[in-house]
Amino acid sequence: MKVLIAGAGRLGTQIAQVLSAARNDVTLVEHDDDRVAELGGLRQVRVVAGDACRPGVLEHAGALACDLVVATTGRDEDNLVIALLAKRQFGVGRVAARVNEEENSWLFDQRWGVDVAVPSATPLISLIEEATGATDTVALLRLSKAGVEVIETAITEESRAAGRTLGEIALPAGTVVATVVRDGRPTVPRPEERLLPGDELLLVSHEATEREIHAAFQ
Repeated sequence: MKVLIAGAGRLGTQIAQVLSAARNDVTLVEHDDDRVAELGGLRQVRVVAGDACRPGVLEHAGALACDLVVATTGRDEDNLVIALLAKRQFGVGRVAARVNEEENSWLFDQRWGVDVAVPSATPLISLIEEATGATDTVALLRLSKAGVEVIETAITEESRAAGRTLGEIALPAGTVVATVVRDGRPTVPRPEERLLPGDELLLVSHEATEREIHAAFQ
């Protein structure tokens, strides 16, 4: 599946990493050049610099060939414009858009090209399920065709992994750390990265269970 995600904040980046880990073709569009530079190390995700509210940027990012567009910016007006362009100008089959302000939720319907309107409080897994139409969930997400499971875990003061580096953690077979979210910002994980209380980890595995992941970090 070809996916275009507009907005490379925490939510957009996590969705990109989950869907790319499940072997989808993912493009992430972000207007902030500094943020684009930060995302240069993302694996298997194409990052495009530009304003997704502009048709030319969407076309350059591959909107004409997309199966799914997800608008996850922090501005409702931008998400609506992106959704409308995706549906009306580029004929995208499925369009999901994040609703940041509850009072604007009535606008997020098919008149604006929105197939799936997702409130800002919706958990990551629910957004992905609704956007992709996937319903076979185990832990955070299992896409049965790819056999990939995504599991989220948080580091606390009591976690055995607190203060240790990722390289020191014995991960279950077939498991990789997709991202470490610290202070609300996702980062590309490196073996020398030292885990701190408050960190949130997103792991991708073909084999491990949620219990095995918990045992490794908690």
